[in-house]
Amino acid sequence: MTDASSLEVPSREPCAFCEYLAGRRPYTVLWRETKVAVLVTREQRGIAHLLALPVEHRETILDLEQTEAAPLMIAIRDAANAIDEAYERPGIAIWQNNGLPAHQQIPHLHFHVAGTLPEGGTDFGDVRELAVSETDAIAGRLRSFVPEFNGAERRLFT
Repeated sequence: MTDASSLEVPSREPCAFCEYLAGRRPYTVLWRETKVAVLVTREQRGIAHLLALPVEHRETILDLEQTEAAPLMIAIRDAANAIDEAYERPGIAIWQNNGLPAHQQIPHLHFHVAGTLPEGGTDFGDVRELAVSETDAIAGRLRSFVPEFNGAERRLFT
């Protein structure tokens, strides 16, 4: 459970997202700022499926600090814009889960941002896990469409 609520969250130690952000496990980081990061997920449920999350470990939306909320929302918007520009999808899906009953699988707050599939929607079934080289290629396509951030430094990863 989180300190701020009674939500039942998955227990996974160490946190996979914290491991990725610390560079201890390979993963494609599209960009990183002081408060937030955007990753290319290995489980592509749409055409370009990204994850926006706070850099500091926060289990659920209820744990998000006031100073993290605006940068996170801007990152979600910018991720959606990059997908729209790079892939010209007819729709963008954004979702987020809090607690086991809501199907949260990793106990670190994250928002999914995905371009829709040709038939519409996104794939919530079993999807193939991509290799990091494949998610790096997705990041390569998106990088030229990531806008500069007008506050804190935005560091693109190449």
